[in-house]
Amino acid sequence: MSRNAHITDPERKCLVSGEVSPKRGLVRFVLGPGDTIYPDVAGKLPGRGMYVSADREALETAVNRKLFSKGAKRQVGIPDGLIAAVEDGLLRRVLDRISMARKAGRAVTGFEKVKDWLDKDQVAILLQASDGSERGKSKLYRPGGRGSFFDILTARELGLSFGRERVIHAALAAGRLTDLFRDDAVRLSGVRRSEKQTGGNDPVPGKV
Repeated sequence: MSRNAHITDPERKCLVSGEVSPKRGLVRFVLGPGDTIYPDVAGKLPGRGMYVSADREALETAVNRKLFSKGAKRQVGIPDGLIAAVEDGLLRRVLDRISMARKAGRAVTGFEKVKDWLDKDQVAILLQASDGSERGKSKLYRPGGRGSFFDILTARELGLSFGRERVIHAALAAGRLTDLFRDDAVRLSGVRRSEKQTGGNDPVPGKV
């Protein structure tokens, strides 16, 4: 999937802002048994979907202002931990994308391997653990371009995709899996709020 393909992405309206935007930047919800709202981060569950921007504040607003009931045109149930379920679902997708890229030879980990790919201009996305040493992470330069750097995963989470206990540095080469990863990672970066994202002068992960 190329970036140009996004030009024709289907669009949907956000329940909170009312703005129409590409589906890849939204989280879909469906009405399930018992008129209960369920997140559908993959966008594949049957039924009419309701969409909210992949932004934690927007999701909180949708829940607190009962906008899902408004969208469904009837009273609906909101399960406890709905936003956490969205984050967990996006996290699983992000880790699965990295794992598939690794198996396809499109992902590497380790300082030296990542540095080698950077030196050879083979890196489309640089990944660094959010809880890794800032001094160590600063020794690798970030590739240019929007969505080319993410530090939204912990070292333990990154490690899951590589079959290791902890991973600090990883890189993805250009390709379809990397494009899919980027879309899900941008959504996760909006939903997963961290101190780095809510304070300071650092750029929001995935928005570089």
